Amino acid sequence: MAKSYWLINSNRSEVKKFTKNDKSVDGVFEYMFIDTGKIVGGLGNEPPLMTNTVSVEIDLAREIYERLLSQGWSKIEKVWTKMKS
Repeated sequence: MAKSYWLINSNRSEVKKFTKNDKSVDGVFEYMFIDTGKIVGGLGNEPPLMTNTVSVEIDLAREIYERLLSQGWSKIEKVWTKMKS
């Protein structure tokens, strides 16, 4: 499974997960999935409620990631132990 990169907003109510599409074909545009989720309960108590997923070219995903960091989002490690199915 592809490694995920997580960001959380400054008021700790929303997360974004960036994951490379591991089904991308070499030599063709690479894509990343960007999942958006809402924190439910306390951070780390339950997994976020994922509300939206988009697929974008990897260069655009990098731009979005950097823009979010410049807007006050922070890098975070996945702190919950299991995801809801």
